[in-house]
Amino acid sequence: MSRASSLSSPFLLGFDEIERALDRVAKAADGYPPYNIERLARDGQNPERLRITLAVAGFLRDQLDVTIEENQLVIRGRQQDDRQQDEKTRQYLHRGIAARQFQRTFVLAEGMDVLGADLKNGLLSIDLARPEPERMVKTISIKERQ
Repeated sequence: MSRASSLSSPFLLGFDEIERALDRVAKAADGYPPYNIERLARDGQNPERLRITLAVAGFLRDQLDVTIEENQLVIRGRQQDDRQQDEKTRQYLHRGIAARQFQRTFVLAEGMDVLGADLKNGLLSIDLARPEPERMVKTISIKERQ
């Protein structure tokens, strides 16, 4: 069963890559780790930006990787082997804090810049900004044919 494309309008030309990106994102929709995305207003020295905040309790800075791979922001959390050995000796009565490896991917629009990442109190925050595009108007000459 094929699904109807939301980008199949004859007025939307060249959006095939966006549709493929939407399909990739839908397939990778895992709930761990939980995250927020917020829009931060422009302030004195910073442009308007987006902030992605992931709840990464229990992960140290050196266990987290933030990379840009092609047009994707990829965040990975890997635990060290000694911690996994320590987990085997513990006897939990209730275990509600997830502590597993993860990979969270966000597809970035053309021109998005990653400004930086910050880890504080178990929250990993990543700031992104899109530079203001130059407003462009181009006049196309019309040839007259007889």
